[in-house]
Amino acid sequence: MDSINKNQSEENHKDLTGEEGLKKMKELVQKASTCFFCTNIKTNKSFSARPMSVQKIDEQGNAWFLSASDSKKNAEVFDDPAVQLLFKGSDYSDFLTVYGTASVSHDEKMIHELWNPILKTWFTEGKNDPRITLIKVAPLQAYYWDTKHVQVVGLIKRLVGAAISKTMDDSIEGKIKV
Repeated sequence: MDSINKNQSEENHKDLTGEEGLKKMKELVQKASTCFFCTNIKTNKSFSARPMSVQKIDEQGNAWFLSASDSKKNAEVFDDPAVQLLFKGSDYSDFLTVYGTASVSHDEKMIHELWNPILKTWFTEGKNDPRITLIKVAPLQAYYWDTKHVQVVGLIKRLVGAAISKTMDDSIEGKIKV
């Protein structure tokens, strides 16, 4: 048990699996909408991180991104497919980290499904731009930190806890396996 958790008066750890895990992952990704996409995880080099927008979380928990074929990120994924996705949905909750294996493909049907006109900023020829690739991140491990209730309940619990010198932060955390 983590040292801060020993002061908790209520349960604050819950691992999630199957549909419950997938639902939580989708919820947290939707709240954050973007993540830091980290590469060079296992290469003994300084890892690389860049903000990326998740286009979709499918029913297997795979995260889908659109990326340019000539990007440094794609080259790094080819060299080392181990990646980490770091999500932050708000200041006090909605945190998620996903460790997984990335793969690059050029599935035109999926590209058309995920296409959004704002992406023309990066892919100037539109959804048929030959530089568009897909990156699929298959999760191997995921961990979340969230609140059990709405943020205002968490704030009230923290304020009461500070006033009575008792740890009451309404937090919940655990592993996610889909």
